[in-house]
Amino acid sequence: MIATAKSIKRLINAVLTALPIYFFSFFRVPQKIIEKLVNIQCRFLWGGGSEQKKIARVNWETVCLPKDKGGLGIKDQRMFNTALLGKWRWEIFQHNVELWTRILLSKYGGWRNLDGHRRSCYHSHWWKDLQLLNQQQQTIALKRQIEWRVGCGDKIKFWEDTWTADDRPLMVKYASLYQISNQQQQTISLMGSHNDEGWEWNFSWRRNLFDNEATMAAEFIQETAVLTVQQQGADSWVWKADPSGNYSTKSAYDILLEAKRGETDDGPFVELWKLRIPPKTATFAWRLIRDRLPTKANHRRRQVELTDSRCPLCNNMEENAAHLFFNCSKTIPSGGNHYLG
Repeated sequence: MIATAKSIKRLINAVLTALPIYFFSFFRVPQKIIEKLVNIQCRFLWGGGSEQKKIARVNWETVCLPKDKGGLGIKDQRMFNTALLGKWRWEIFQHNVELWTRILLSKYGGWRNLDGHRRSCYHSHWWKDLQLLNQQQQTIALKRQIEWRVGCGDKIKFWEDTWTADDRPLMVKYASLYQISNQQQQTISLMGSHNDEGWEWNFSWRRNLFDNEATMAAEFIQETAVLTVQQQGADSWVWKADPSGNYSTKSAYDILLEAKRGETDDGPFVELWKLRIPPKTATFAWRLIRDRLPTKANHRRRQVELTDSRCPLCNNMEENAAHLFFNCSKTIPSGGNHYLG
């Protein structure tokens, strides 16, 4: 049986999760290794040893939820690995003038090539891991947290990057216009010029617009007319998930966790961990709320052979959590008041 949620979580996150953190920061960990690490953590949590396996009372995905969402706040190894590796994309862009990033630009094509599907046999395993990571569905949630701040526009692709107030790139929002543009791969700085009155767009099309494209073109011109481009100043990224505007592994992990779990019913768990009660009692209450105590009813659901599933106290009803704590004649106060005193 687990000791206390607080102490166990601290030990697992501070020791078992921290030990491989260097490798997690550089390489995409194989699934078999993730499963082995989770198995070690699970045995530690539920009290099993190398030769003894105890029943995992709560599934591991639930255990990895934040405490206020009904879990114990233990880190999900795969998502933690993804959050750590996600920092490389950010660092390569932010430090583009430093020697190590210029080497990556020369050898691999820089941060933009992380989204590319072309892989070379000459690429290192590290770079291939980063490419594979950036093409997975789960990293879309991370990319949505990156917001462009337009400077002189020499790094932002006008059509392909998401840099306007809309969450979609212009090539998606105005797909018909993108198809006939002569400037599909151009950066913002090459889509116009500065004059005495400010920035002026200079769009080029492969043909004249058809009548059915006129409405879309009018909306496109209206939207781009209010966008400004500076004469000087670098284009930059802002990480929306952190108040500092900089990428952090913690905020990235929270984003991935939320994207995978979706909306969860926090129910009584928010208040449970605020109660001034011994941690062991809080842990017991957590298992009680989730109906994960070792009652005979739960053992029977796990196909454990029992000679008798009746309550050992009253010997009348099946032993389950609801009966033991609310309905058993031997545990409820006299008079049949169904409450916890």
